[in-house]
Amino acid sequence: MPYGISLKCLNTTASPVFKLWDEAAAFEETASMRALNYPPHLTLAVYQKLASDRLAEALKSVFRTRSTVTVNFSGIGYFDNDFLVLWARPIADDTLFQLHAALHQEIDLADCHEHYRPGNWMPHCTIAAKVPKAKSEAAIDWANENRMQFSVNFDAADCVRFPPVEILSEIALTPE
Repeated sequence: MPYGISLKCLNTTASPVFKLWDEAAAFEETASMRALNYPPHLTLAVYQKLASDRLAEALKSVFRTRSTVTVNFSGIGYFDNDFLVLWARPIADDTLFQLHAALHQEIDLADCHEHYRPGNWMPHCTIAAKVPKAKSEAAIDWANENRMQFSVNFDAADCVRFPPVEILSEIALTPE
């Protein structure tokens, strides 16, 4: 089972993401994000094999004194894999890349999934993970037409094992 380290939103600023989850679910057979039973999040790293205590140490080192991270979003992007993945697009902000870099200074890059390594990582907040090929064109049209802009206050960071999502360690970020 893989492990991930994420920023997540446990407050009411997540409501625009929940709205997008529900809209994007129309393109899926089953609403993938609601099925996770996990809040809106930005995954900073994914590891196939790594001791959970090592991940908890890295999480604590990077986030123990960190305040809430506000991320502004504008529009919808997508990854075209076996399934189409739709995601809310963060507006470029050095804060996310600084946190990402700090985390990767704590853990050997060779242990991290290649898509989450510095230089490859694309910050994103997934809104639908399993859009089948048959609905890809309609989903891409919807994504391209969506100009929704909003902000989310990510107020926690955690280390999880998935699927299903199991929280192994969590840190509340201090309010701004």
